[in-house]
Amino acid sequence: MPMDSTHDSDEAGPPVEALDDLDESTIVSRAQDGDLEAFEWLVSAHQGGVFRLAFRMLNDHAEAEDVVQETFIAAWRSLPGLSSPQAFISWLYRSATNKCFDLLRSRQRRPSDSTAFDTEQGAAGGPIPEQGWKGGPGGRVGTAVGSRTAQDPALHHEAEAQMRALADLLQTVPEGLRACWLLRDVHEFSYAEIAAIVQIPESTVRGRIARARRFLAEGMQPWR
Repeated sequence: MPMDSTHDSDEAGPPVEALDDLDESTIVSRAQDGDLEAFEWLVSAHQGGVFRLAFRMLNDHAEAEDVVQETFIAAWRSLPGLSSPQAFISWLYRSATNKCFDLLRSRQRRPSDSTAFDTEQGAAGGPIPEQGWKGGPGGRVGTAVGSRTAQDPALHHEAEAQMRALADLLQTVPEGLRACWLLRDVHEFSYAEIAAIVQIPESTVRGRIARARRFLAEGMQPWR
């Protein structure tokens, strides 16, 4: 995957620093034309978000890393065919989400796997890393582990336990609802963008998010 290549100083194209002064659509256009530095900028900008989505969908660090790798390899190969640079982010997350769905379906075909689960009930998994977690059971909220809890060990311990409980509960949410909720309340995509990512009507997206929020709010009642 073209992430670590080096370039001679006289090679055509702007230095990496100059890319920060460009809007993302322009950087996508450069990457479409084969500019490797522009693509590496896109990887750096978005691989963290793609990983967090994949990890929360799959609850498996190694599988999430594989999704990131495969998503960006596919992006590099397919970028020239992208009709609109403005659609890059939705296109990227659609690719990652589909890869997550494929992995979840493969688990369902392996019933002996202890992590396998059907679309209505899942096995509780391990904790989701705190870094970058912005979602809450009822909608967008700040991370539970903030400056206030960092100053109080008891509050910090309680917040960590709450985050683990939310992470475990999220694994029991049906995968279609889980994806829509993550894309909205954690990654902050619009309803229209989510509809484009998961390829369903916007009204269905709204319904899935509402159901996921109810599911999580009810499951987190003991922490209220």
